[in-house]
Amino acid sequence: MSPARVPEPAVWFPTIRAGSGTDVFTERLCAGLRARGIRAEITWLPLRAEYAPWTVPVPKPPHWANVVHVNSWLHPRFIPKNLPIVVTVHHAAHDPAFIPYKTTPQKLYHRFWIRLIEARTIRHATVVTAVSRHVAAQVKKIFGRADMAVVYNGIDVEHTFTPGPEREPHKPFRLLYVGNWVKRKGVDLLGPILETLGSDFELLYTADRAGAHTLYRLPPNCRCIGRLDPPGLAQAYRNADALLFPSRSEGLPLTAIEAMACGLPVIASTIPALVEVVEPGVSGSLCPIDQTDAFVKAIQRLRSELHVWREMRLTARERSRDRFSLQIHIESYLKTYHQTLSTG
Repeated sequence: MSPARVPEPAVWFPTIRAGSGTDVFTERLCAGLRARGIRAEITWLPLRAEYAPWTVPVPKPPHWANVVHVNSWLHPRFIPKNLPIVVTVHHAAHDPAFIPYKTTPQKLYHRFWIRLIEARTIRHATVVTAVSRHVAAQVKKIFGRADMAVVYNGIDVEHTFTPGPEREPHKPFRLLYVGNWVKRKGVDLLGPILETLGSDFELLYTADRAGAHTLYRLPPNCRCIGRLDPPGLAQAYRNADALLFPSRSEGLPLTAIEAMACGLPVIASTIPALVEVVEPGVSGSLCPIDQTDAFVKAIQRLRSELHVWREMRLTARERSRDRFSLQIHIESYLKTYHQTLSTG
């Protein structure tokens, strides 16, 4: 008797609109699946579904869906019981190394609300994926689930995030920061770094989803370029000379991957997720957390040793294309969905 044929996946994404990288993850994956002829659809839930789920009506799964793909922070109220579930863990929010950079309300919220939600969601998932080996290790340690697949985030390296023409670095040397203005991202270090670097360097930086960008004092060689759509963001990467990313905790940062795809060396912190992205001395530099002097020296080296800057631009592009392309990402999730359907 021949084995039963596994159907083609048809994927439903009930997703909270958080205004963060998780939104981008879902949008890109859904669009990529559709481009492959896979039926996929997002149902957006308001942000209050995260902290007050009982105030939001539970959406019904589409009749055609045979796989549900959710973020590990989605309350079980919104997860159907009769369909196989893929859960993606985007961040090691309970990593002890992250705790010093949380406010007291964040500590309480993560410990007594999000952790309970994640424990239930991960325990009942058919398949769990993590965006990095670091996140997978934290899930195993905290929630006891070891049968996970690591699927790196993917970006469009063929059409959107591409390098510009060969050129010399700007004068002043142009750094770029992209991200939310929270202490976890190291934004309090930007001012001291740029003040030490002086007028031969400048920093362009984006506003976060709330429009904030003035929480910390910045010197005159720093300038806000606002919120950017993907084409505008890609152009900002191409117009910069290096990405400055002093984050203290990440799941897997799309910002660093996008910048590398556009030919930018990345100057970042030595944290586990960034070790998986940036090859020190090859596609960028990794500096000890909070060590502004180390960041300053790494940036000054790029400006003074142009052969290093040129080589890093090339290898950053190659590494992003070879490891973090959207095509690889989608192929990995298609395999995951087929696995889910065969075991669910």
